[in-house]
Amino acid sequence: QVQLVESGGGSVQPGGSLRLSCVASGTTFGTFIARWYRQGPGKQRELVASITGNDITDYADSVKGRFIVSRNNVYKSVFLQMNDLKPEDTGTYYCNLRNYWWGQGTQVTVSS
Repeated sequence: QVQLVESGGGSVQPGGSLRLSCVASGTTFGTFIARWYRQGPGKQRELVASITGNDITDYADSVKGRFIVSRNNVYKSVFLQMNDLKPEDTGTYYCNLRNYWWGQGTQVTVSS
């Protein structure tokens, strides 16, 4: 059974940073595209960042220059470093693998 487990969410003030982690189990990992999505209050789920097995990355325009996605294929992990956080970054962040498997989500709240 494939599992994706996210961690690292929390509450921060605007301008702060958080680092999200997602660990996969029950599947191979290194060749699959990993993605981070988020869903803010009253909003649809949106793609935030993606990373291929050979570390090609892509970002939503709203997070370019602030967020960095990375992965460690040995430990079947994907990370999202979030800097200069803004209130509009608030939401539940989900890890996705292969456009098929989802984690349970981790909450990020940015508020003063």
